[in-house]
Amino acid sequence: MFMPEATPIEILLVEDSEPDIMLTEEAFAAAGITNRLHVTRDGVEALAFLRQQEEYAEAPRPDVILLDINMPRMNGLEVLAELKRDPLLMTIPVIVLTTSQADEDILRSYQAHAASYVVKPIDFTHFYQAIQALGRYMLSVVRLPPPA
Repeated sequence: MFMPEATPIEILLVEDSEPDIMLTEEAFAAAGITNRLHVTRDGVEALAFLRQQEEYAEAPRPDVILLDINMPRMNGLEVLAELKRDPLLMTIPVIVLTTSQADEDILRSYQAHAASYVVKPIDFTHFYQAIQALGRYMLSVVRLPPPA
């Protein structure tokens, strides 16, 4: 389990699939991850959140972004490229969390400076284990950069 003295972090989940959003929330809860999980449902909405535009004027700066690749309006690779071009957002670690196992997607994600690439397991038990490992990684292993 996670260390209770760990400081909670802000996590932005960029995911268009409602079942995957619910599964992620359930896996976080089951794993005892108490960080604040914010959800946007596509790349356009994610950038509005990150730039505190319109209804997101009070949105916190996330410490970590969990980013799906396959989304409408603006896919995850486009979002990742945009983030890494923006001096105010480029230091936020991005973990690609997707169902795609395509070598091209993996390569393009790392070329665009993703911190990690995680393939979503299909069943809840394996998904829970992946989220638990991600939580442990984010809370006890990784040193996050200060805001730009």
